[in-house]
Amino acid sequence: MTFTRMFVRLGACLHRLPKRNAQPPALWPPGITRSPCAASRTQHTASHSKSCLWQLREDYFELSVSGLLMRFDYVWLRDHCRSASCYNTKTNQRNLDTATVELGIRPSNIRMDEETLFLTWPDGHVTRFNLAWLVQNSYEGQKQRAVQPRILWNSEIYNEAKVPAISCEGFMTSDEELKQFLKTFLLYGIAFVEDVPPTLEATETVAQRVSLIRETMYGRVWNFTSDFSRGDTAYTKLALDRHTDTSYFQEPCGIQVFHCLRHEGTGGRTLLVDGFHSADKVLKETPGNFELLSRVPIKHEYIENVGAHHNHMIGVGPVLNVYPWNNELYMIRYNNYDRAVINTVPHDTVQRWYVAHRALTTELRKPENELWVKLKPGKVLFIDNWRVLHGRESFTGLRQLCGCYLTRDDVLNTARSLGLQA
Repeated sequence: MTFTRMFVRLGACLHRLPKRNAQPPALWPPGITRSPCAASRTQHTASHSKSCLWQLREDYFELSVSGLLMRFDYVWLRDHCRSASCYNTKTNQRNLDTATVELGIRPSNIRMDEETLFLTWPDGHVTRFNLAWLVQNSYEGQKQRAVQPRILWNSEIYNEAKVPAISCEGFMTSDEELKQFLKTFLLYGIAFVEDVPPTLEATETVAQRVSLIRETMYGRVWNFTSDFSRGDTAYTKLALDRHTDTSYFQEPCGIQVFHCLRHEGTGGRTLLVDGFHSADKVLKETPGNFELLSRVPIKHEYIENVGAHHNHMIGVGPVLNVYPWNNELYMIRYNNYDRAVINTVPHDTVQRWYVAHRALTTELRKPENELWVKLKPGKVLFIDNWRVLHGRESFTGLRQLCGCYLTRDDVLNTARSLGLQA
């Protein structure tokens, strides 16, 4: 079989690919560039079938399915073979030793039916790919797909959504209730569980329903008042501006849990701000600022020498963290209290970084982006610490709060096991 201008067409109303630099028709997804190919005949099948064409290039396989143009390196196709000898479907692990695959490998034969691509390799091994699997796992497919669906919000959007809290009893006994809670949490970055006994033990039990507790230098489950027992402003009665926690960790804690056990006084409302909503505004209005904040690494630092507590933590990373293939934001690291000396930025970038940081800060501090809630005994708040910033207003009297951090991987694991995209 020759490898020049080889095509298969399935489906209705197929068109040949244009020559290089030709303007793609509007039906093709934005950001997708189509490669040149020779003129060809069109084959019609049932109107409900997927349109599909393919071509073997010198260094890669080109496939178009329902208007999505994808390119697959040949070694990638061999490495991702799902045959029994190459992949263990019981453990979902690769059997194939990738180091044994010839880097210049090319298929010796290829054919396709309406749902499956068949590749025969020089040693006679046959690889089969479902077309839907290729679309889902291609770079081009991933580029157009959100890793985690979200609803970006300000206070008006969130309040109008009337997001329900979950009762403790249903949350603890029903997987459907747990799934609804996690769906809310993934979409908005915050979620509430109500009617929880106002004790540290009950709070710990509720937290463990979702994930493993992440123990830190603050302990496993913390219980604190404004006694300044630790070297942190949180252990005072002062107001706290919006921030994310543990920015001084190399991997900041993913989920934060708060439960107000009692408050005998005034003030102390909790402030919540969707950092992703604010960052999205920056991206749309000043994309250069967004790009800079997602590229320049900044140090955050926690130094504590109070009583028996001696800690020096340093975390390094950009303020905005994005997936490189689709520019999707997955973490914001924003804490002006704990930001260390800026010594990771060259002098010709410092001023631009401050401008970009100011743009984000301005957006985060807009009143319409502030959601104020009063935490009360029995109402447990879960916060996505990689997305939602929190703060508080100053308060009077005795205010006792307990909570913990959860391992992010295990929260997402629970969500996926219940059938959610996370």
